[in-house]
Amino acid sequence: MRRLEWDNMGVRVDGRLLHHLRFADDIVVIIPSISQAEHMLADFDDACGKIGLQLNLTKTMFMRNGWAPDAPFSFNGTTISECSSYVYLGREVNMMNDLASELGRRKRTAWGAYKSIEDVAKRTKNIRLRAHLFNTTVLPALTEASET
Repeated sequence: MRRLEWDNMGVRVDGRLLHHLRFADDIVVIIPSISQAEHMLADFDDACGKIGLQLNLTKTMFMRNGWAPDAPFSFNGTTISECSSYVYLGREVNMMNDLASELGRRKRTAWGAYKSIEDVAKRTKNIRLRAHLFNTTVLPALTEASET
């Protein structure tokens, strides 16, 4: 990624061009146009090929804002599917910055975490143990939507 020549691409944020976010094997490319997206994806595919990796185009998706033209996006003959939201680093991202779906997702995750400790929590009389179970299982799921 460091050797890719993307210095003049991306979206300007606080005077700097932001063109990608990455964590482990998740990469988010941020570009203002489909043509830049095609160019950056081609560069990235070439860089991956040089080290023996291959882009999984069936998992590759794109999301556009209201200012982007409604045009199909394809790469190497494969149509890239469009999505209206995605989860990145445990948080749902969407163009409307609507938090309702994210909050609902976190509530469902927290209830699922609670269900996993419900029997033990109901059977134990030790308040400290019950609080510890809740704090280590349910709260992380609610606040970060993380898996425990």
